[in-house]
Amino acid sequence: MLKGKKIALGVTGGIAAFKAVALTSKLVHAGAEVRVIMTDAATKLITPLTFKEISGNPVAVDMWSGNAEFNVEHIALVKWADLFVVAPATANIVGKMANGIADDLLSTTLLACNKPIIICPAMNTVMLEQPIVQKNLAWLAETGVHIMKANSGNLACGTVGQGRLPEPEEILAYADNFLATLEGDMRGLTVLVTAGGTREAIDPVRYIGNRSTGKMGYAIAQDALARGARVVLVSAPSALTPPYGVEFVPVVSTADMLNAVLKYYDSVDIVIKAAAVCDFKPESAAESKIKKQADEKLVLQLVQNPDILQLLGSKKTHQFLVGFAAETDNLVANAAAKIKKKNLDMIVANDVTKQGAGFGTDTNIVKLLYPDGTIASLDIMAKSEVGNKILDAALAGLKKKQ
Repeated sequence: MLKGKKIALGVTGGIAAFKAVALTSKLVHAGAEVRVIMTDAATKLITPLTFKEISGNPVAVDMWSGNAEFNVEHIALVKWADLFVVAPATANIVGKMANGIADDLLSTTLLACNKPIIICPAMNTVMLEQPIVQKNLAWLAETGVHIMKANSGNLACGTVGQGRLPEPEEILAYADNFLATLEGDMRGLTVLVTAGGTREAIDPVRYIGNRSTGKMGYAIAQDALARGARVVLVSAPSALTPPYGVEFVPVVSTADMLNAVLKYYDSVDIVIKAAAVCDFKPESAAESKIKKQADEKLVLQLVQNPDILQLLGSKKTHQFLVGFAAETDNLVANAAAKIKKKNLDMIVANDVTKQGAGFGTDTNIVKLLYPDGTIASLDIMAKSEVGNKILDAALAGLKKKQ
């Protein structure tokens, strides 16, 4: 979403201003055009030349410098920009914005701004927690300013707490997701995605699981975010980092996943069950580690888990419900039976024995099956591309259903 966008980046005099240099670079590499506006205090930490070289544009600092490019600079910058980002936003600029103070170029430009504004507060924890700062932030949020929550961790003052400027990658993702909610074709929709492989305990050490890594589900969640949807990602254990901006719900067992999904089900528009759930679990889990005995066999009595997908199909009202079928043989026949039995709107079927389509790969080869017998076959492609194809189909199906 950032490609081709015009971003005004306000940089204030917090020690975290050095991160704004990396943010500028990442915005430019994402295809955005960036113009930086610095406060005088910020120039004591980072030189305007640094931002000029990275952004490729002149840096604005002084209202009285007579920049030949703009007749009335603070108005011209606002007219030019698609989005205004302030990172870091000190307590000083937060206070000025909340109280309509315009005593330098940045605060004057912000006061004149009628475009979306994102601010990233960064300051000492005690300052951030001061009632007046919290009041100012709350008031800005009421007036429509979008506030990115500060991170917690080690601060420049030597303390540990909330107040760190989010990492440039996080700010980039926040801005990209924000623009998607304004322009993406899935804005206003809620998409629930399940991912990963559930685990069923044998004892406190061992479990029954499967080979799913979560890559397909996480790719779908990322794609839905990029298209402007609110995304709920219910994930079994995975080594992957959840996409920034999802509502992340970690679970372990199939029962955990069922409870989490049912909590959101009535309020979502599209459900994509990409998780590989354990169909069976031990009848009972040992309370302590089972010790190996010489020449003794361990026999596990397994019982069936609840069928999450079938239950969702039976409760389906307005939702567009998508299931997955990971098969090793009779791919189409098994998937077609599953779509009818579980009352699905679509099923994504893949043969996990094929090269480039198994668990843990970065690519997939799938077929999209529908209740009327229609089949769309997709060639091998990156899972992010597969995710968008699935979302294209789900969005079209949802509109038809509505």
